[in-house]
Amino acid sequence: MKILLTGATGYIAQRLLPVLLQEGHQVICCVRDKNRFNSRRFASENLRVIEVDFLDAKSLLTIPEEIDLAYYLIHSMSTQNGKFEEMEATCANNFRDRLENTQARQVIYLSGIVNEEELSKHLSSRKNVEHILSNARFALTTLKAGIIVGSGSASFEIIRDLVEKLPVMIAPQWLKTKCQPIAIRNVIEFLEGVILKEETYHQSFDIGGPDILNYKEMLLRFAKIRGLKRRIGIVPVMTPRISSYWLYFVTSTSYALAQNLVNSMKIEVICSPNNLASTLGITRIGYDDAIRMAFDKIEQNQVLSSWKDAQTSDRLQKGLTQYMEVPVNGCFVEVRRKEISDPEPVLEAVWKIGGKTGWYYGNWLWEMRGFLDQLAGGVGMRRGRKSETEISAGDTLDFWRVLIASKEEKRLLLYAEMKLPGEAWLEFKIEDRVLIQTATFRPLGLLGRLYWYSVMPFHGFIFGGMIKNIAAIQ
Repeated sequence: MKILLTGATGYIAQRLLPVLLQEGHQVICCVRDKNRFNSRRFASENLRVIEVDFLDAKSLLTIPEEIDLAYYLIHSMSTQNGKFEEMEATCANNFRDRLENTQARQVIYLSGIVNEEELSKHLSSRKNVEHILSNARFALTTLKAGIIVGSGSASFEIIRDLVEKLPVMIAPQWLKTKCQPIAIRNVIEFLEGVILKEETYHQSFDIGGPDILNYKEMLLRFAKIRGLKRRIGIVPVMTPRISSYWLYFVTSTSYALAQNLVNSMKIEVICSPNNLASTLGITRIGYDDAIRMAFDKIEQNQVLSSWKDAQTSDRLQKGLTQYMEVPVNGCFVEVRRKEISDPEPVLEAVWKIGGKTGWYYGNWLWEMRGFLDQLAGGVGMRRGRKSETEISAGDTLDFWRVLIASKEEKRLLLYAEMKLPGEAWLEFKIEDRVLIQTATFRPLGLLGRLYWYSVMPFHGFIFGGMIKNIAAIQ
């Protein structure tokens, strides 16, 4: 069966893709930038990757006509320009118009539970997308989920940040809001289970786990599973703006996403009854078990996807390709070299840089720089990294984005997504038993030049200490 998978670099699609390939389906992945998608890790002849920008109707012509069904997993909730409703409507219209001219019999759309008349912008946009996709030749099957719990999911990581960082929480009223969380494993089972099931055509189903909890209960049960004692006080004076800042500074979310989350969390998301789980033979996983399963994956270093990889700064909206060639003209370049006797352990050390491993020298200074970036509205150091040992092009790495990660070439190239008066690259390369560390900065006007000269004194010992400590790992 030929399946079109949109949003292939997103959290859900990266979990769904290996399941579809394992079932023997031919999968065509739609990505805006091939350099952000590591197709080699799937090692399948049934996988094809095409570049599509759903905001550009002409680019959809690359979608082949010979497909049986398509998954619509495109969301723009964390966009920085505040117009995600317009973007989602444009993408949905372009997708529908193109799919009308293919052989697709079914489109499966993952949306959010909408069971109240007064909706947030986020949920209202999802409902509008469903309306757009339903007016088409193909049959639409809509699955609606609330909080998705799994290693690397936005909900899981935000709850984890709150519980593990704050022994005492002064929280807003929306912590009393009830929801029906669902394990990521169940979400994938539902998405795979409705493939070409005619009884699900032109139907909408709420999907959730067996537990109905409010957000306070979810936090306290998470804490209990982790063996932590936490106290939560709820106050009525926290406005949506204050709540958004609260999430932004304590968790890994961007401010734009925090705003949309807060607006959505004020609305109850409880499933309307249906028999889809029993029809498909799916056993629903409870909240506590979903948490334990998520930590099992983390401890085994088997996190397949992370929502943080989708957090992209405005700098990279046009894709990674244009930044992979590091500029020379008009740039400040700082190159350091260190001879090494054994390249392999040094390369492994480079591959583990950032996240929990840190930056091998002056970690508190890196954290301070991340905090200052966060104050300026940037991504900060909160994103960490998905895996402690593996890294691929397109992955997030603290406030960097991985452009090139090639063990064959012994090269790692990073691009800064922090707020800067210019652009910055950091490269590690091993050539002839020499570790080469290169920092490149392309300043933007006078402010960019002043910035470079102001941080130069720190580069001496930060970058010097970093290459020294990395080279010493032999």
